[in-house]
Amino acid sequence: MARKLIISTTALAAAAALALSGCSSGGGGGAPAAEGQKGGTLKVLANGDVDHLDPQLTAYVPVNGVIRTVSRSILSYKSSNDEKTRIELAGDLATEVPEASDGGKTYTIKLRDGVTWDAPGGSRPIVAEDVARGIKRICNPKISAALGGYFTGLIEGMDTFCAGFAKVKPEIAPMKDYIEKNRISGIETPDEKTVVFKLTEPASDFTSMLSLPTANPAPIEVLDYLPDSPEYRNNFISSGPYKISAYKPDASMDLVRNPSWKADSDPLRKAYVDEIKMTMGLEDDAAMQQLQAGSADLLFDIQPSPANIQQLKTANDQKLTTMANGGVDQFMWINTKTSNNGGALQKPEVREALQYAIDKPAVVQVMGGPDIATVTNGIFGPGINGYEDFAPYGDKSGKADPEKAKALLKQAGVTNLKLKLPYRNLGAQPDIAQTVQASLEKAGITVELFPVPPTDYYANFMTNPSNAKDGKWDVALVGWSPDWVGGAARSVFQPQFTFNGTPQSYNYVDYNNDEANALAAKALAASTPEEAGKIWHQVDETVMKDSPIVSIVARKKANYHSERVQNFEIYALAQNGDWTNVWLKK
Repeated sequence: MARKLIISTTALAAAAALALSGCSSGGGGGAPAAEGQKGGTLKVLANGDVDHLDPQLTAYVPVNGVIRTVSRSILSYKSSNDEKTRIELAGDLATEVPEASDGGKTYTIKLRDGVTWDAPGGSRPIVAEDVARGIKRICNPKISAALGGYFTGLIEGMDTFCAGFAKVKPEIAPMKDYIEKNRISGIETPDEKTVVFKLTEPASDFTSMLSLPTANPAPIEVLDYLPDSPEYRNNFISSGPYKISAYKPDASMDLVRNPSWKADSDPLRKAYVDEIKMTMGLEDDAAMQQLQAGSADLLFDIQPSPANIQQLKTANDQKLTTMANGGVDQFMWINTKTSNNGGALQKPEVREALQYAIDKPAVVQVMGGPDIATVTNGIFGPGINGYEDFAPYGDKSGKADPEKAKALLKQAGVTNLKLKLPYRNLGAQPDIAQTVQASLEKAGITVELFPVPPTDYYANFMTNPSNAKDGKWDVALVGWSPDWVGGAARSVFQPQFTFNGTPQSYNYVDYNNDEANALAAKALAASTPEEAGKIWHQVDETVMKDSPIVSIVARKKANYHSERVQNFEIYALAQNGDWTNVWLKK
């Protein structure tokens, strides 16, 4: 998906178990020292700017690292290099992770003492109404939150609130007036320390959604600015351990200590460094050279290239880490709406033949080898609660079986199968497309490759439903990264593999399976993560029986840091080291 791919490279997006593999994190990996060293300036290098600085609006995975420094979340995660620890929800503004009541439809949040805004008039407590205000801002008519759809249909009365908000003129005064005069019926604030969320249906992953910046509280002052406008950014009110001291779009961002932040109110951030300076506009290789030379420390939206990774691995550089991000990138959608080839792709045996025809290990090698890619066989990537290493077709290795594919095509009565495969002329995508083409041709399938500009691939080509219906493509390579971590199966399944009559952008063929939908509802109502995970795996199995996609590869996220960075531990939502918990070797 466009958004998710941007997030994960980008993502994003997004996100999952983040299992640490490859090298351990030198200069700070492994067990942290008993006590970190305070002081110094952390230097971060970036290629681009933040997508949004407004927490409600951001949907770009690297930006979660920035938001972590300046904005407190309701729930969050402890930074850790242990794959299980870092996806365990923890209280941030909330005193603890709440348990559902009312049959899984009510969650009560208790805010901890000592959490404050660095407000213009002086330090001020964060209260329940700030939480409600943050949720209200999700569907503002000027620029709505990319991840807001998860909340809109789930919190009782929020769809009604948002429908009314959509009619408001997208200007400061009327938007402020609407937010202040209207409530969401499913959000109650009985006192300044208590927020009660009432849901339309049980949702075991609602607490995971509360870890997203989308759900962060908002101070009253932000209503005096258009969302994420230059004025908003220049007057950003911090609740985290750092605040913005200077910001030049597409050039730099400087963070300094927030004097109103209290260390004893924050169980997740130690705030060792005094300042954080992010410099933008760096190319990947130049940024890596600076980190290796020690003139900079961390990367924002840049990661080592496959060539960098091979060099660092050869040198046994312990400052390199790789991690699964929960996404599947690549997988191949099969167009069941086209009448091309006499509607052959609508036949289950033909789609099953494609499952056996793809040489997945070959794609892994093209993407840089097993250091940064692993074979997948289902809709969920490693780390999603519900992921299991299973093989509905062939074996877990993902090796092609062209003879099996030919036999299935013969069984279906299909000969001379010719497929149109679009690809993005970007990075390794042409090589991946050619590798898939070669696999399919070994099974007797002719593949016509044609390039689509990278900026148009998702935005205009894949998400245009007429292109599927009119047979402009037969199979297409895409990727997806979940929107949150751990219990994130909904954010993979719902946008891509459900259809209720209203087209979804990234369900390219309006795929739907009532049995899978029923299982998903059961998983969301599960009382424990273990129970939910087992049911989500059944969802995976059920979808894959239909073969709407061929799952091929999960890409790992590579991270690198300078020699002086200590305690480099992963913050799950950012898929990178936690800026608020590293310290600098002096």
